[in-house]
Amino acid sequence: MQIRKVYQEVNPGLLYDEIKDFVQKQDVVIGEAKLVAYSMPSDSSSFIYRGTITFKSVREGEEGKEYLRAHIVGLDKGETKLIIDINEELFPSEKVSRLQEDLDFFFGSYEEEDD
Repeated sequence: MQIRKVYQEVNPGLLYDEIKDFVQKQDVVIGEAKLVAYSMPSDSSSFIYRGTITFKSVREGEEGKEYLRAHIVGLDKGETKLIIDINEELFPSEKVSRLQEDLDFFFGSYEEEDD
């Protein structure tokens, strides 16, 4: 399963931190977390961000299996895109729903509407 969102005027660093917090509430641990800022060629005071976060199981028999992988790419002012790849066998639909509810509560008003 995959969640795809596009936000306007959401700082990618804030989205990155919130996703880490939202998912950790679901009893998983961070496997890898990386957020890098790149300066824009046309304006060295503006940045584009690229972030990746993986979440892994700590349950007995599932140690190290990847539950989720989140990808964030966005501008500090402008559009930010989010993709969350979910292993549905390990991360049940109830937890996916809670994650989507948290994202919608905090960032729903910034989400681009589909045309």
